[in-house]
Amino acid sequence: MSDDSRPSPSGARTAAVIPAAGRGVRLGPGAPKALRALNGTPMLIHAVRAMAASRAVSLVVVVAPPDGAAEVKTLLDAHALPERTDFLVVPGGDSRQESVRIGLDALPPGIDIVLVHDAARPLVPVDTVDAVIEAVRDGAPAVVPALPLADTVKQVEPAGVAGEPEPVVATPERARLRAVQTPQGFDRDTLVRAHETVTENVTDDASMVEQLGLRVVVVPGHEEAFKVTRPLDLVLAEAVLARRRLNDGF
Repeated sequence: MSDDSRPSPSGARTAAVIPAAGRGVRLGPGAPKALRALNGTPMLIHAVRAMAASRAVSLVVVVAPPDGAAEVKTLLDAHALPERTDFLVVPGGDSRQESVRIGLDALPPGIDIVLVHDAARPLVPVDTVDAVIEAVRDGAPAVVPALPLADTVKQVEPAGVAGEPEPVVATPERARLRAVQTPQGFDRDTLVRAHETVTENVTDDASMVEQLGLRVVVVPGHEEAFKVTRPLDLVLAEAVLARRRLNDGF
C-alpha cells in the first residue's frame, strides 16, 4: 500500500468511491452483481483496477453490501492491485445514495476530487477516467462522461397495464441528448453538500449537483464503459476483454 499522504501530480488529490452494495436482479439470482465473474475475475475487481489505473487516483473506497464487507476485503486482498493506490472497504446502506454518502464519509482529509463509479462498468478506459479528473481540476464542480445517442428516443405516456401499447408524447431532439456513464467526477465539497441537502428526484450524483443550481459539464465517454446489467452485457464484456488480451499480447 502506498503512503496516503502523497500528493497527485497536480497537487489536487483524487479518490474514487465505488458503490457495490446492490444485488443486480436483472442478471438473475445468485451473487451480487459486482461479484459476478468476468473472464474469471469479479466485475468489482475490474472496476477497482480501472479506477486505480489512473495515476491521479490515490485511494479507492469500495462500499460493500452491509453484510459483505469482510468478503469484499478478502476479495481485494486476493487480487493483484496497484501498490501506489490505497484501498478501503466499508459496509454500505440500503440505497445507492446512502452508500455513496457512506463512502464520502470514509474519505480522509486532503482529498479534493471525488470520483463516483459504478461497479457494473468494469471496462472504462483510463483515458476516460483521466478526462473526468482533468475537467474537475479545470474548475467544473461536476463532470460526467457521456456518449451521443445512436437511437432515436421517444417520450411516451407509460401504460397503465403492463404490455399495453404506449402513446408517443414527443420526440426529443437527439443532438441535445447524451447517454451518461461513470466515473462521475466532483469537487469534494460540492458533492458533500449535495448529499447533505438533496434527497428527492435522485437519478445519479450529478443530478444532485444540478439541483443545487451548479454547473455540470460533459466530457466524451467511451463505448467500452457500458453498464453490465443483462446476461447479454456479460457476453459483450467478455468479447471486449478477449480483444484487449489480443491487442496487449497477454
